[in-house]
Parts: sequence; structure tokens; C-alpha cells
Amino acid sequence: MEPLPRSASPELAPVPALFGTKMPAFFQHTLGKAITGVGVGLHTGARIQLTLVPAPAHHGIVFQRTDLPNAAALPARYNNIIDTRLSTVLGEATNPTNRIATIEHLMAALQGCGIDNALVQVDGPEIPVFDGSAADFVFLIDCAGRQTQDAPRQYLEVLRPVRVEQNGAYAELRPAPVKNLHLSFDIDFPECAIGKQAYALEVTPTTFRQELARNRTFTLRQEIEALHKAGLARGGSLDNAIVVDGNQILNPAGLRCPDEFIRHKMMDAVGDLYLAGNPIRARFYGHCSGHGLNNQLLRSLFANPAAWRLVPPKVATSRPAA
Repeated sequence: MEPLPRSASPELAPVPALFGTKMPAFFQHTLGKAITGVGVGLHTGARIQLTLVPAPAHHGIVFQRTDLPNAAALPARYNNIIDTRLSTVLGEATNPTNRIATIEHLMAALQGCGIDNALVQVDGPEIPVFDGSAADFVFLIDCAGRQTQDAPRQYLEVLRPVRVEQNGAYAELRPAPVKNLHLSFDIDFPECAIGKQAYALEVTPTTFRQELARNRTFTLRQEIEALHKAGLARGGSLDNAIVVDGNQILNPAGLRCPDEFIRHKMMDAVGDLYLAGNPIRARFYGHCSGHGLNNQLLRSLFANPAAWRLVPPKVATSRPAA
């Protein structure tokens, strides 16, 4: 098999020095100002306007449909996820119309850029896909800037191992004396263009933008045909997704890096895990895990109060529970 073609990737600026004299790991942050972006919805194909708005300390990340009169705000929490089959879908259980799909790339960017509090306003049923990565969301956050808030950050410390499995795939969180989330992930696809890939890193603002943010979502050609027949993926194109057909990458410009597939899956996991409501201090291990297992993992974690605790940044991580 010949080497896969490489695609130019959008350059992201280094981590901006916007934190003043307060150490960013110790304080909550919001956006410096509101900022708006417009893009296409992956499944509807509709023009979607997204606005990121600063929010007060302890607000968290909250989504709001602006096209639905009197629609309830949707806190970005694991227990408000109503569907994970094609993407991570946030919604109101008692009002099926009030839902927002494909939130994972934006959630990953907010986590990766250290944003604790923001109101996400969107005028449609999904977040714009942009180029299929988190790069444009990072760009919007950079343009808005970060504002340090007079409230300490709280971290979710995992105290006991938690693991979920399905059809040979698994997702696991393990206690560890770490300051940030550490991820180890591997995938195994029969398609030769993807194959077996593995990656591991500690999530920091620098590693997120340098190693994860620019990696695009991917799909198989036969899956696209099935989605189109079902009236879905109307906004999908080679401009916002990698399309794989056996041993071929159908995108003319190819991949942005040889292991773009596993890096994107890891970026998805960062976004899914930020639905815990706080940055996680633990080691995450995933094998062929997707949005569904990632969400099940958080539900299993929070179902056991002895498996986790919230700690301020200066509290040293405890020894794993026996």
C-alpha cells in the first residue's frame, strides 16, 4: 500500500498569554467577550449560527436554542445526553424538540482551552460542523479571549476504577496522582486505510491545540450512503469529514497526519468526558470506545458516590482506594 496523501491543516496560534498574574489552573475562566460563528449543520445541511457568551463563575457550560421560544436551557452534563448513535446529543427529556446534536467538538475545545463557564447559543438543532475538527472552535475562543474569574476551579478526582464494556470495546477511568486528564486510546478497523492505531497524552491547553484540535471526524463510504438514504448527513462533504473506502482516503488532499483517526477519537473523548461538569483528574483508557460508551462511563462513575470527589486545585490527589 502506498503512503497516504497528506493534507495541509489550519495553523493554530500558540496558547495565548491572557491569564494575567493568576495561574489559570487554579481559577475558573470564561470568555473575554461574546463571539459568533456561522457554519453548516452536519446532518441538516442548514445554516447554523453559534454564539459563545461569557458567563459568571460556577455557571458551567450551558446550551440554549435561540430559535425555540421559551426553550429551557440545557446544562452540558452527562445526564442530559439523550442520544449517542451518530454524535453526542444534548436534550430535554420531556421536550424532544429541544435538542442540540454534535456538541462534542465544541465541548472538547472548551475543555482544551480551559473555559469553565459559557453560554452557548445556537439557532438550530445542531452545532456547526465547520471543518470536522475542533480547530475553528479554538479559533473562536482565541478571538474572544479568556477572562480569569475570582473563583477557584474544582476538579473531579476519580477515587475508584470504573469500567464499561460493549461488544469488545471498553472505556475506563482509573485513579492516578495526576493534575490533568491522561488518555490512552486505541482503535482497530478492518479498513486498511485506518487499521490499528494507538495514542496517549496528557490533556493541557498546549497538547490539545498541538496534537488533537485539528484532527477531523471520519466515516466509511458505505455509512455515508446509508445516512443519505435515511435523510441524514445532508451537510457532510469532503470539506468537513475524512471519507474512507477500504484502503483509500477519498479526500483529494488526504490526511493531516498519519494517525488522524485515533487523534480525532481521542479529541471526541475529551469533549464527552467534559460532560462530567468539571475537569477530570484520572487516567482514561479506551479501546474502540465511542460516544455511547464514553457517556455510559460517566453515568457509572456518578452512580457510585464513593468513586469520585470534587477537589480544589491545591489539594493533592489521594491514593487510589483499595
